[in-house]
Amino acid sequence: MAKRDYYEVLGVSKSASSEEIKKAYRLLAKKYHPDICKEPNAEEKFKEVQEAYEVLSDDQKRARYDQYGFEDPTQGFGGAGQGFSGFSGFGGFEDIFNSFFGGGGRGSHQRDNRGADLEKTMTITFDEAVHGCKKVVRLNVDEVCPQCGGSGARSKSDIKTCEKCHGQGYVFVEMQSIFGRTRTQQVCPKCGGRGQEILNKCERCGGKGKFRTTKDITINIPAGIDNGMTLRVEGKGEAGEFGAEPGDLYITFKVTPHEYFEREDDDIYLTIPITFVQAALGDEVEVPTINDPVKIKIAAGTQSGTKLRLRGKGVKNPKTGNTGDQYVIVNVKTPTNLTDEQKDLFKKLGQTELKSKDSAWQKFKNFFKN
Repeated sequence: MAKRDYYEVLGVSKSASSEEIKKAYRLLAKKYHPDICKEPNAEEKFKEVQEAYEVLSDDQKRARYDQYGFEDPTQGFGGAGQGFSGFSGFGGFEDIFNSFFGGGGRGSHQRDNRGADLEKTMTITFDEAVHGCKKVVRLNVDEVCPQCGGSGARSKSDIKTCEKCHGQGYVFVEMQSIFGRTRTQQVCPKCGGRGQEILNKCERCGGKGKFRTTKDITINIPAGIDNGMTLRVEGKGEAGEFGAEPGDLYITFKVTPHEYFEREDDDIYLTIPITFVQAALGDEVEVPTINDPVKIKIAAGTQSGTKLRLRGKGVKNPKTGNTGDQYVIVNVKTPTNLTDEQKDLFKKLGQTELKSKDSAWQKFKNFFKN
């Protein structure tokens, strides 16, 4: 690979700060690490990034590079054995590997083998959401092979410790570079990071340790689930590789609206109709809630749009356990299709109101007379 300008390699300007250089290096080292990147020239790019950082992270070497480029008479950037040892500032390759990937070798490889998560959308009714329910979900998933228990082997005697990595799942490789000898950690090429070798594969799964199947599972939907909420069902995703833990199932809910109840967070809103007589004289009415109906008093003179609060009659929050309230909005209905008798009564009532000095209409008229 033709040698490129170090600033170009790291993708930074010549005026870049030390922090910018370090940040660019970390990103590129992670991107081109041979154990992670599958590009055919990943190892060469990784070494190129390493070389550029070794120079630009050192103030003296950077100053000489800025002055002489690759022709520094005191160092000879292109000469083998004249380079720089290790990863200055990081304490060697193993430390930087752990810094990036949370530790190397078998542990991280086992985490990589964890089964994939599954995502599904489920539609439920308003009542099912506020009260909770059980639902059956059909899944097409990879299941652990019942014959080998996920090992992929025909029998226990067909599993042996990998001779190359001695069960660690990774090996250390020493390489000679322009920086001297470097020691890198890599996934064991013989066992693929398992730490074990399979002598004879399981006939049922062909050594994969799992197989594709369709199954039904019953899930408990907690009371109070709301539209757009997601429920995590642990361990019900895809099976992991060779005994690694399975993924999880995530179900996002769509709740169909109720004909009368409206929900806002944990509170319930309900609009009830009352007559002119009930509004004027007051009354006691029975009001439905999401649980049992309750009786409330309508005060005399109640106006349309009045909101009454029923404490603790809302939805129980599945996360906090707190229960919301129910709000009852009063809607005074104007009567239609009156009988002659009813019309006469309303006319008499209207004449009485118009003669009253305290009527709302009289106050309205008086305002504009003044």
